[in-house]
Amino acid sequence: MTQPDPQTLAEQCADAMFSRDQASQQLGMEITAVGPGTATLTMKVDERMIQGHGNCHGGYLFTLADSAFAFACNTYDKATVAAGCSIEYMAAGQLGDTLTATATERARGRRTGVYDIEITNQDGRTVALFRGKSYQVQGSVREQGEPQ
Repeated sequence: MTQPDPQTLAEQCADAMFSRDQASQQLGMEITAVGPGTATLTMKVDERMIQGHGNCHGGYLFTLADSAFAFACNTYDKATVAAGCSIEYMAAGQLGDTLTATATERARGRRTGVYDIEITNQDGRTVALFRGKSYQVQGSVREQGEPQ
């Protein structure tokens, strides 16, 4: 069987993963771009995401970045998971903000990779910087079974 071109493969992987990703869907995330080793997701900050200081809870920022990371490192149809990650919060997300997480592959080896994710708000202000380290496991992204 012939593999599709890298861009088509990345899109197929993102479609397959997103169809099974209830967490990202339930938070209103949207994939706005995907390509080999890259992904861009958006999420609007709503009332349920606001913490006690009146800003977006950092866990939601982490989740948005982690989702962008997951879509970027799974664009090659090789099931890949997080081996570790960290986040630096630069500015507060506010109610009504549209946040954009842009994931970029920095290095990719046979089984591991490093990805940087920047979260910005609708004004282009950097809200957080996230770095994820990936580890390839067995299996195809497109051919995984239905969620259990």
